[in-house]
Amino acid sequence: MARLKDQYVKEIAPALMKKFGYKNVMQIPKLDKVVINVGCGEAKENSKVVDAVITDLSAITGQKPIVCKAKKSVANFKLREGMPIGVKVTLRSDKMYEFIDRLFNVAFPRVRDFKGINPNSFDGRGNYSTGIKEQLIFPEIEFDKIDKVRGMDINFITTAKTDEEAKELLSMLGAPFAK
Repeated sequence: MARLKDQYVKEIAPALMKKFGYKNVMQIPKLDKVVINVGCGEAKENSKVVDAVITDLSAITGQKPIVCKAKKSVANFKLREGMPIGVKVTLRSDKMYEFIDRLFNVAFPRVRDFKGINPNSFDGRGNYSTGIKEQLIFPEIEFDKIDKVRGMDINFITTAKTDEEAKELLSMLGAPFAK
């Protein structure tokens, strides 16, 4: 699945260099990492929830996720410091490109009434964030084996300086932005 990485080197990078008029190849924006995060607040009552989320995220990304623990105690949420409240995976290099390829070409088209991802979810520094309402859109997840439908946040961290550069980069990688 290094197809997308090869495409970046052969086609996307030269096109970006020409479009934005970069003088040096190191100025060309590239994808640095993809972070997938699943928040599971119900884990404070039931510790099995974290195991289920880890299993799902491992199947989707092909990499073992880490458990995120609460940094502070919050009495209103019945939350103590050190309790597991989420799971995240940071993908880089080949696994990142493989995940992006599957996300844009397999998972997103499986969403019902999908019109594209929001083009306004950039942070002003060239990073993009989007969310998914259910993990069932990935073919690796078996419908019978899940205990609950959970969403996830997906963050694309780029080396781009502006949102315009990052949007162009993600578009060329195949991101289905809504018109």
